[in-house]
Amino acid sequence: MKNLDAATVADATSAFGTLTSNEPHDATRRMIPAAVIGNTLEWFDFAVYGFFAITISKLFFPTGDETSSLLLTVATFGVGFVMRPIGAVILGALGDTHGRKAALSTTILLMALGTAMIGLAPTYADAGLWAPAWIVLARLIQGFSAGGEVGGATAFLVEHAPKDRKGYFASWQQASQAGALLLGSLFGATLTGVLSPQQLEAWGWRIPFLFGLVIGPVGWYIRAKTREPATFERAKAANQQASPLRQVMGSYRKEIVAGFGVTIVWTVCTYFFLVYMPTYAVRTLKLPQSASLWANGAGLLVLVVLAPVFGGLSDRIGRRPLLVGFAAAILVLAYPALWLLTAFPSAATLTAVLIVFAVLIAGFTGPAPAAMAELYPPQVRSTGLSIAYNFAVTIFGGFAPFIATALIARTGSPLAPAWYVMFAAAASLVALLVGGSALRSKA
Repeated sequence: MKNLDAATVADATSAFGTLTSNEPHDATRRMIPAAVIGNTLEWFDFAVYGFFAITISKLFFPTGDETSSLLLTVATFGVGFVMRPIGAVILGALGDTHGRKAALSTTILLMALGTAMIGLAPTYADAGLWAPAWIVLARLIQGFSAGGEVGGATAFLVEHAPKDRKGYFASWQQASQAGALLLGSLFGATLTGVLSPQQLEAWGWRIPFLFGLVIGPVGWYIRAKTREPATFERAKAANQQASPLRQVMGSYRKEIVAGFGVTIVWTVCTYFFLVYMPTYAVRTLKLPQSASLWANGAGLLVLVVLAPVFGGLSDRIGRRPLLVGFAAAILVLAYPALWLLTAFPSAATLTAVLIVFAVLIAGFTGPAPAAMAELYPPQVRSTGLSIAYNFAVTIFGGFAPFIATALIARTGSPLAPAWYVMFAAAASLVALLVGGSALRSKA
């Protein structure tokens, strides 16, 4: 393994310099911001639901018991993930047959629709049972849309990247997701800090959802002005075989299993540490909501900065060493991290733990998108990547908040979620060590 020298760090952290540098491929510089901005806006709307879970539980799922209401709310968060495999199959195939632009423009419009439905939804007090049903429908639409986003955006980034910088370019898929979560976290921290609980419940919680409606006109316009990757166009022209789904399921099953395994710890850590943690901090650690959201924002900022660093590093030393090393670190440190939080519950402790895990998550998820994209040729890349990623997210990640809440309620131990994180890390390690031959270090 090569040492991480100053040149590597400078190369990996020159994100916007890469996009505005004197490269011969001017079109490439326009494509990357399109994927990053659209992805950020899209995931902002999908994630903000998780940050306002406690408020939504009171307004849409009143049961008379706080734990039951919260369980129903996070279960509804997970319901959106039920639609993700369907979206992965349909939108992934759309991206491979009709182009990346068509799939990415469709996903962003559907997400806008689901977000508008939540932002304008009547509460239980106004509409009775129609209110939670409306929220469930909106989450299903959002889930279907998100099912096509990761595969399409990652394929788009990899196929527009220079050959020796695919890891760096693809890492912006994860960085843009973290940027979306950061934006949502900052919204939550600001609103809970300046509004009273009564104002937040009355109308304040709607603000980030309504803000998210800009993904419709802005995101669609940005993506409509892009061009298809040249590598994809050539592969599409040369490929006259069966449908992308049939090709993937017939010839790339081993690659799907490998990508599925890589995604397990990625998605569990993302949704537990970076989406559910503010709820965990308020409900279990009894910390103020604004303080927990600011701490979460600090961790997300670290992830935004470091994901491209590790993505760039993977271009130099390979993807697999980083994936294995950081999955092992997550496995070892998950339980001590939660023990520290429960033993010394404070905003400072929460911030420190989230920053440490943001580094670990960045080390794994920086190289992960390129590693998964390199499993498939361009003509089936969007379909294969979407299926592997979204089935793992649906099974392990989407219900991570529900599983964490249920484990605490069942065992009475605030440390119980650590075992789920450790299980996810162990599962990904097994996939990397047993099926790692499918993961090429570089394209």
